[in-house]
Amino acid sequence: MNDLRDRSHRLNRVAGIARHGRLRRHQPVGTAVKVLAGVVAVALVSTASVAAIAAKQVTDDFGEGVRIQGQSAVPRPQQQDGPTLSAFDGGFTMLVVGTDNDPEQGTQYGERDATLNDVNILLHVSADHTNATAVSIPRDLVTPIPACAKPDGSGSTPAMTAEPVNEAWGEGGLNCVVQTVQGLTGLDVQYSAAVSFNGVIEMSNAIGGVPVCVASPIHDRYTGLDLPAGTTTLQGSQALEFLRTRHGVGDGSDLGRISSQQVFLSSLLRTVKANSTLTSPTTLYKLARAAASNMQLSESLNDPRTLVGMGRALQDLPLDRVNFVQYPGTTGGTGVYEGKVQPTTELADELFARIKADESFSLGAGSTGIGSESAPDTPTPATPAPATQTPAAQPPTGQTPAASTPAATGAPAATGTPSAPATTDTLDGLQGQSAAEQTCSKAFGS
Repeated sequence: MNDLRDRSHRLNRVAGIARHGRLRRHQPVGTAVKVLAGVVAVALVSTASVAAIAAKQVTDDFGEGVRIQGQSAVPRPQQQDGPTLSAFDGGFTMLVVGTDNDPEQGTQYGERDATLNDVNILLHVSADHTNATAVSIPRDLVTPIPACAKPDGSGSTPAMTAEPVNEAWGEGGLNCVVQTVQGLTGLDVQYSAAVSFNGVIEMSNAIGGVPVCVASPIHDRYTGLDLPAGTTTLQGSQALEFLRTRHGVGDGSDLGRISSQQVFLSSLLRTVKANSTLTSPTTLYKLARAAASNMQLSESLNDPRTLVGMGRALQDLPLDRVNFVQYPGTTGGTGVYEGKVQPTTELADELFARIKADESFSLGAGSTGIGSESAPDTPTPATPAPATQTPAAQPPTGQTPAASTPAATGAPAATGTPSAPATTDTLDGLQGQSAAEQTCSKAFGS
């Protein structure tokens, strides 16, 4: 009798474990995707135990999305094929804003009585995922700022006809920056995000740092940056110091800082493509937590599947078809432009016409800007080669792409509206570089 009771007790215990296993399997499959929230990613976490823990933590970090006038309040649904996600369907335009004030930073980076959108980068990826352009908008570029709804719902701010673009955040937060940039560029911004100082630190830590070339030693007492000549892998507070330094590079202006930042951004893209960052579950998890904790995402972007799809679209872009450019402008103007940046309208119109048409383009020789230069032994970008020469997917370092059909990448094909045929026409007058071009930051006064 005792034996029967013992066997019955053991069976009940086993049955309890079995029931617990069934309950776990009833959890939504989509929770695994949340591990990748807030990052450019290409695959789901493959280990179920890691996904179960990480999903809960990332979800806890995720806040409500920011309402942006004209942007969808519902994240765009992405096609799912079994356990994986396809690349983003079609092209997209996203604005990334860097703010100079973070409630958690204290006075570490100086006293600030207002928050400014000092970094404004507009990214457009073509519908066929063969080219992309990231446009850095100078903080002092003078432009109209429209009437914007106040974040607290207490009405709207008055429209202004000519103000530096970095005044937009103070008028109405991320929404007002988006409205201002749309009016300036004529592009429809579907997605937007804002990142603070702390976010830059955590994101750079998550990927293990970015190697950056410096032509001569950089010393900046304002940010504390102290770099020797040569290549240094930057992460944490040092990465932030580098991205913030203005007095240490070029001519000490924000325009010099932009071209120096492009040295970092192009190296960042080369790094994550070369070291399998976008396919590493551990790295993706770190990026997910860093992004979810330190970024404000628009409602349209506040969904991991959208972010994962964008990553799938970005991962196979040929580096020579990714351009980092500065919004065209000049200094030395008078009136409202005195001490500020005046838009070069004709060149800007040509640039954004190319972007709207999904046309790729190359930059003219000597386009790297006042805060950067071509790395030693790197060929200067030349006139595009005929289509019979080196394929665009594997260009010689520093050269412009050949006018050829993009190589197959193995990524799911986009099913959106086909892009216009890719071109490699040179767009003269722009300052910037391709992601394939090896460049170095120039120290102030060098």
